[in-house]
Amino acid sequence: MIYKFLIGSEESSNFKLEIAIDSEDTFLRLRNAILDAAGYDMEQVDSFYICDDEWNREKEVTYVDMDVDTDEDIWIMEDTRLDELVEDEGQKLKFVFDYMTERYFYMKLKEVVPGKSLRDPLCQRKEGRAPKENVEPTFAPAPAKVETPSLEDIGEEFYGDAEFNEEELGDFGELSDEAL
Repeated sequence: MIYKFLIGSEESSNFKLEIAIDSEDTFLRLRNAILDAAGYDMEQVDSFYICDDEWNREKEVTYVDMDVDTDEDIWIMEDTRLDELVEDEGQKLKFVFDYMTERYFYMKLKEVVPGKSLRDPLCQRKEGRAPKENVEPTFAPAPAKVETPSLEDIGEEFYGDAEFNEEELGDFGELSDEAL
């Protein structure tokens, strides 16, 4: 069976790819076909995300195992066939190609062609120019120097009542060691 993925970007609205790949091929081969067609470096760490109909991420298929302690299944591109996680036309995915700035391509399984196979992934269509591969992260400028008010400026009212009532705190003896 052949899968045809349509790939696009919000950053470059005229950029589109259509990649055909065998359904039994791996996410790694799909990744390499996308990066090659976009003219991107193959040495980056990136991930696919299987998404719901609203583009919310559900499962991650990562380039390398990050050895993160998690209860979720770890899917590695090299070991995961496309048909293990993708099967229905219209299935949505995101391909995060730049982790530092969280940039990604939108992907959609445009067509499933049964009864056919494909030895190597094939870029069937390429339109426009891919977004720049790497961009510098932008950070908000540091705030102007803020003057810290003195205790005289704040006054005693800032800290609450001048009179302290220990009974207002309640009884801490009810807490067990497990709760702490």
